[in-house]
Amino acid sequence: MGITELFLIAVGLSMDAFAVALCKGLNMKKMNYKSGFIISLFFGGFQAFMPFLGWLLGIQFEQYIKEIDHWIAFALLAFIGGKMILETAKEEEEEIEAGLDVKELVVLSLATSIDALAVGITFAFLNVNIVPSVLLIGVITFVLSFVGVTVGNHFGMKLKKKAELAGGIILIMIGLKILLEHLGILVL
Repeated sequence: MGITELFLIAVGLSMDAFAVALCKGLNMKKMNYKSGFIISLFFGGFQAFMPFLGWLLGIQFEQYIKEIDHWIAFALLAFIGGKMILETAKEEEEEIEAGLDVKELVVLSLATSIDALAVGITFAFLNVNIVPSVLLIGVITFVLSFVGVTVGNHFGMKLKKKAELAGGIILIMIGLKILLEHLGILVL
């Protein structure tokens, strides 16, 4: 897996955190950069840790499912991407408090990074170099979350659904690319 795919996966995974960060920024009366930094640190940290944890789990089972690993990678990425796309169709608006309650940040960070656990499992099957991958995911999520808080504070919820839709499409396309490469249909 190349740097371009890793970058796109990182962006795709960070879209949930970006959307929640938009909500956090929306609820701030005045932009608080320290709070934005802390929120982004939580999201980026969890988003980096979860694929590492998934990778640790995945390497335990790699030998048993090596023959179908590309199908598993495709299924997981397509499922995560499809779920993100379906969430954009929901009409409900999320109410997220702007404060920095540590318990709430842990729950939000965990909720927005669960998908990264599944991606980490696929990383194990694809023999991805995990350390630079999780660092890239963490940094991109941190940056996009900070941008999300800032944009949310200035523009509100207009971008939330578009960000989730884009993230879902990116993950599905990468899953399809992995599958097609392993089946010998796509050669890059």
